[in-house]
Amino acid sequence: MKRTLIASVLALSAAVVTAAAPTASEWEIGPIIRGKNYSVGMPLAPKPERDGWSFDFPVGSKAAGHVHYVTFRPGSLVGKSRIVVRYRIDAKPGTRFVPQANPDRVGTVSLYLQRRGDNWNAKGHYQYYRWYAPSATVRELTPGVGEISVALDDPQWISVLGQPSANNPGAMQDALADIERIGLVFGSSNARGHGVYATAPSTFVMTGFRVD
Repeated sequence: MKRTLIASVLALSAAVVTAAAPTASEWEIGPIIRGKNYSVGMPLAPKPERDGWSFDFPVGSKAAGHVHYVTFRPGSLVGKSRIVVRYRIDAKPGTRFVPQANPDRVGTVSLYLQRRGDNWNAKGHYQYYRWYAPSATVRELTPGVGEISVALDDPQWISVLGQPSANNPGAMQDALADIERIGLVFGSSNARGHGVYATAPSTFVMTGFRVD
């Protein structure tokens, strides 16, 4: 009886986790600003996979395309404490991921969150509507598996103009309470979401994304 009860609880927990996880179609490859999608040459959403979702990086040059943001709408993050991401990059050794705005730099992936109502001009109070994860959590894009784990109360989240959340914790809390999107941004260490392309065929596979 006890074993049956435990098995039932575990099955229910698994069902809840599965239901809560965003599906591939709920993610958006963008950003789309005033009708323009800045992820050139990319589909609107990633492809579903058995263990998550995936997309192929544009290959060869800036003209071929570049991926910038891959995001979804999570609802309020009030009471949440951490975002954990697990992923895999399938590519041949030596493949380079090129930031299209800064091709001399290393390509990166990191986390971001965005408050509802952002007009994307970063002026006035809108400079506190987009927040990018602490620099210590930025990951270089390389073939293989990776993980990003970020505490939402880390004081080193930075605003779109580079101000740490420690300087304006109220603005960060306002964003968490009225969140529009969270997700991944691709670019470089100094231009987080400005897009990357690959020098050879490569696939990004999301294998886990949770908000605790």
